[in-house]
Amino acid sequence: MGLLKEFKEFAVKGNVIDLAVGVIIGGAFGKIVSSFVNDVVMPPIGLLIGGVDFKALKLILKEETTNELGETVAAVTLNYGMFIQNIVDFAIIAFVIFLAIKGINQMNKKKEEAPAPAAPPEPTPSEKLLEEIRDLLKKQ
Repeated sequence: MGLLKEFKEFAVKGNVIDLAVGVIIGGAFGKIVSSFVNDVVMPPIGLLIGGVDFKALKLILKEETTNELGETVAAVTLNYGMFIQNIVDFAIIAFVIFLAIKGINQMNKKKEEAPAPAAPPEPTPSEKLLEEIRDLLKKQ
């Protein structure tokens, strides 16, 4: 029973819930970035280098064949175009995360640089006199 209780405490901690939310948002963010790369960034790059669709770039290792039963056996390909696409996706995601962390660090730096609270004002002469009287009464 102790193991179940420990797991429950672990699972409902704020950090675990924050992590779960981060993973879900990260998945959605990954889809957005993939769409941005596939639909916005890569078409102009492909056009600039002669109308190449990066997803279609592949090296055929073995041609498509038909087996003795008449079934088509798919070709064996090395899809290096998809690899290039994923590298571009990664670079954009890494750059966006870098910018986000840089912004967070700048906000934290501004918080640290905030001026320290002003020192309390010097006691008035009457307050000093009252403190001296108090100290003398304590000694008696």
